[in-house]
Amino acid sequence: MNALNRRDFLKGSSALATLASFGLLGMDFKDREGPIQVALIGAGWYGKSDLFRLIQVADVEVVGLCDPDKNMLKEAGDLVATRQKSGKVPALYENYKELLDKEKPEFVLIGSPDHWHALQCIDALKAGAHVYVQKPISVDVIEGEAMVAAARKYGKKVQVGTQRKSTPHLIEAKEQIIDTNKLGKISHAEVCCYYHMRANGNPPVEPVPDFLNYDLWTGPAPLRPYDGLPHRRWWRTFIEYGNGITGDMCVHMLDTVRWMLKLGWPTQITSTGGIYVQKDGKSNISDTQTAIFEYPELNVVWQHRTWGNPVDPDYPWAFKIFGEKGMLAGSTMQADFHPYGDGESIHFDCLFEREKYPEDVTEKDIELNAAPATRLHMRDWLKSIDQDTLPVADIEEGHISTASCILANISMDLGGRALKYDPASMTVVGDSEATERLKRPYREGYTHPDPNQV
Repeated sequence: MNALNRRDFLKGSSALATLASFGLLGMDFKDREGPIQVALIGAGWYGKSDLFRLIQVADVEVVGLCDPDKNMLKEAGDLVATRQKSGKVPALYENYKELLDKEKPEFVLIGSPDHWHALQCIDALKAGAHVYVQKPISVDVIEGEAMVAAARKYGKKVQVGTQRKSTPHLIEAKEQIIDTNKLGKISHAEVCCYYHMRANGNPPVEPVPDFLNYDLWTGPAPLRPYDGLPHRRWWRTFIEYGNGITGDMCVHMLDTVRWMLKLGWPTQITSTGGIYVQKDGKSNISDTQTAIFEYPELNVVWQHRTWGNPVDPDYPWAFKIFGEKGMLAGSTMQADFHPYGDGESIHFDCLFEREKYPEDVTEKDIELNAAPATRLHMRDWLKSIDQDTLPVADIEEGHISTASCILANISMDLGGRALKYDPASMTVVGDSEATERLKRPYREGYTHPDPNQV
């Protein structure tokens, strides 16, 4: 079979019109004076990356940055000054509550570790801000329910950083393959991650450096002995702060399949796995895991291994949707449609915007392939606020994808038993032990959010 080139395929297609319209999305704020007032909570790698993408697509004044690491905070402030029009260094805060109280930002981006997302999001909503929160939205299911309730109660728009929904080549693939029924009846999907991303070292316990407020960084999570800066990879290797590879990587691809196929809550979730190979380090998240998210006449099957070879080297972190007429594979880098039987394959390339945004090329640690998607995601968020509609990655959709991954981990911890979550009662049907695990205990001094009292 000969593969059609993406550009040839797109000639005359609706996808061209769709992509052209992206440049017009967002809001101009014609009825207001001055830039929108923005703050960032969590000034590390991806927090800054999200903020810089927003600066690229909107008239923004960054009024505040927050991080418990003084060195990281100062570096972020200096960088923001070089990127925003005013050239000002934003006000710098260690405590996000002080930032919200003093700066009163209209828009808040949350790029902190997962265990802080719920409290910071809810407090920002209460303070009157629209919120962009990184995925996964929460570390437990009840946190997520409270975040949805708060967004609805305070009438604010919350966009979740599941930007595959705004990834140009995946939008094209959805429009041209899924929406035109080129797959026929779809009854199976696979999502996976085979990256060796599970940090597994044994660093010694050491004194906390004076530039880091480790107690505040830990927040509502259990206070682990300090064994080095937790930034970037290290904190993700502990279940105290997140939900492992499933919570970090499955949430993206499961969310993408749900978006493409218009799926809601799974009817049942089962999962097995554990630490099978990488037993030497401190890491306590699974290195091997399989989960099944069941829908009527459709299963979405997740698998990750943080060791060994990927099943498909071209798609090491990806989704594959199988229909009676063919298969669609997709990742952050590309997508491919392969028909069953006769017909031509279709390839979709990742869009880069180096010429339009040359600052991307010199930005430290940027994911160049994800930058266009994040810009579109920001524009969609702004458009939803301007037009009073739900954004493409609304908090409720982010909650369903996040909670499904959390439930998979609970199933694994309970020996692989099937879990049926009822969002109306916020319980696992017929399983009091699993229901108890929907809400993690908080450290003394912190109060777990209640969906009925946000």
